[in-house]
Amino acid sequence: MARSHRYPSDLSDLEWAYVEPLLPSPSKDGRPEAHDRRDIVDAILYVTHNGIVWRALPVDFPPWKTVHGMFDRWRRRGVTIIVHDGVRDEVRRAEGRDPAPTAGVIDFQSVKAAPTVSAVTRGYDAGKKVNGRKRFIVVDTLGLLLTVLVIPADRQDRDGARQLLVDHYFTTPTCRYLFADGGFAGRFVTWAATVVRTTVQIVRKKEGQKGFEPLPRRWVVERTLAWITAHRRLARDYERDPANSESFIHWAMIRTMVRRLARRTPATRWTPRKTSET
Repeated sequence: MARSHRYPSDLSDLEWAYVEPLLPSPSKDGRPEAHDRRDIVDAILYVTHNGIVWRALPVDFPPWKTVHGMFDRWRRRGVTIIVHDGVRDEVRRAEGRDPAPTAGVIDFQSVKAAPTVSAVTRGYDAGKKVNGRKRFIVVDTLGLLLTVLVIPADRQDRDGARQLLVDHYFTTPTCRYLFADGGFAGRFVTWAATVVRTTVQIVRKKEGQKGFEPLPRRWVVERTLAWITAHRRLARDYERDPANSESFIHWAMIRTMVRRLARRTPATRWTPRKTSET
């Protein structure tokens, strides 16, 4: 029986229409599924958006063990990535882009880790003064997620970026041109061109720049990181397994993208604000 009460994080009928065809068909072997797929997805998005523990799911959702089990099963079988990539292709088509991107932007953020994160999978980022993990991402020029990697925060930036680009090389073979900030300059650029055949263009701050100013090509990845951390489950890292952190990031982006599709809202382009001289 479908739920009668709906939450702000739930998918609308139109949003669900983009997700449902991308999910695998229920298995014909064994016992039939007892709960509606849409309720399972809504429950996962509820946890992602509201940052609650699995056991705190409202009672009108399926049992938390069922929801968590499906979240884990879909992660291990690659279903979450299939749904994410399928929705991303739809967004790119709606924006008049080819589904296969040819350029992207790379960046990372350090996030604090909760006590549930084991010492083996966390570390201390001395530069950012953060005890936790680093999230490395590659996004397309619309800010849509292409590749994500979660590692301990004490790993060097360039080491994490190398590991990310190896994954990116196989998952997105058409995207061989990336923009990056000055922290990736130097040997990493040479390594990327030689090993993974990817051109990395460094976008530097303007000479004499003071304070914050969005940089061309670079601002889209900062916006994506803001989209991700707007989901409370991702405001810090709570997951024992870094793979679960990556899966929650995919679910956060799924929710962000289907809402854009349903509202038919184009990507916001940053333009300098006009100022008047006084």
